[in-house]
Amino acid sequence: MSRRGLAAVASVLDQAASSATNILVLVLAARLSSAGGFADFSMVYVTFSVLLGLNMAYVGQSLVLEKGQGVPPDEVWGRLGAMCRSAVGFTGAASAAVGVLLVVAGLALPGTPGRAFLALGLVLPLVLLQDGLRYCFSALRAPERALAADALRLVCVVAALAVQPEGASAGRLVLAWGLSALPALGLGLWLLRPYVRGARGDLRPYLRRGHLGQRFVVEFAVGNGSSQLAVLGLGVFATPLAVGALRGATTLFGPLNVLFNSANAFGPPVLGRLGGKRATVRATALLGLVLAAVGAGWGAVLYALPDRAGRQLLGNTWAATAGLLPATGAQYAVMGLGTCALLTLRVLAPKATLSLQVVFSLLSVGMLLGGYAVGGVAGAAWGLAAGSALKALAAWWRVTRLPAAAGSRDTAAAEPTPAA
Repeated sequence: MSRRGLAAVASVLDQAASSATNILVLVLAARLSSAGGFADFSMVYVTFSVLLGLNMAYVGQSLVLEKGQGVPPDEVWGRLGAMCRSAVGFTGAASAAVGVLLVVAGLALPGTPGRAFLALGLVLPLVLLQDGLRYCFSALRAPERALAADALRLVCVVAALAVQPEGASAGRLVLAWGLSALPALGLGLWLLRPYVRGARGDLRPYLRRGHLGQRFVVEFAVGNGSSQLAVLGLGVFATPLAVGALRGATTLFGPLNVLFNSANAFGPPVLGRLGGKRATVRATALLGLVLAAVGAGWGAVLYALPDRAGRQLLGNTWAATAGLLPATGAQYAVMGLGTCALLTLRVLAPKATLSLQVVFSLLSVGMLLGGYAVGGVAGAAWGLAAGSALKALAAWWRVTRLPAAAGSRDTAAAEPTPAA
């Protein structure tokens, strides 16, 4: 098998490891916790997921779009190494600062929720740095190294949570989950060292106005934050069970969120070497069909689960959630197509995605609320699916409007290899 084929296999396996880690953390925490304890853990995990997404948008996306354009071939390696060192340094500094704020918030909050957020503040730099290394290896075209670190992360987190006692507090589970990232973080830094040896990091580009990551943060905030707030806003009109059902359905599709994020992480460096619009669109269209099939298949598997298995996953929330699975499965199927359309734009015309995200994310919120008004919680779920479908259609239409030469000038000058 060629090097490119091995890299593709490693990318897929790394995505699988990340997806498995995501779902097993929630399943193990749900089994170990009381209902209240799992609610506290879920709040902390949602907070972490938002911070992870912000870091991915601000640091990761700009890093994987780095192609070394304008740099002589013999300097591409040094350029990418310096970018990776800068990304690691900024992630470490920023996550430590946010961790301090979470510790202060945890000390101010009473009881178990406060201790859980305090624990998140203590471990946040570890988990964000460990995940951030994936984008460094993506930019360096070394997904097999990301796979090694993420596979170790999966083993360690399962082992760490499996030995916790039944009824463990949310704070204890958060600490166990976070500290289990240490071995994978150490391995990842060791694997990255040959690429960054001698390179100088610079944090100033991340602080300058106009940094590309600032646009991606707005996209993430609008695309993810608006839907999260809309679901929470349903609590004003709907019963807590309805909101819990929507959250339960989304939780079950969590591995697909990781898969879509992984496509954004590992896709740009590969697509950037294809040489132009036609080859890029062909590859992303095929990937979109694959992701759509995975989303639909995952929805079908969940819908076919026996009630007993469903209750083991979500407890009493399963009964209300099960009826939403067809709509949520349809939503994630079209999200796979939409993700690849936005990925195409991100590679060929990075500044073209912000307006699409703002307009159609807000439209999805309106369709969610309108769907609830017409058909209750099932209508809300179908409203989200319709909004995602419209965003995917608009994104692919925007792809067709790109000039034929889009992206052809930005191909990398050379394939970087680690220093001896």
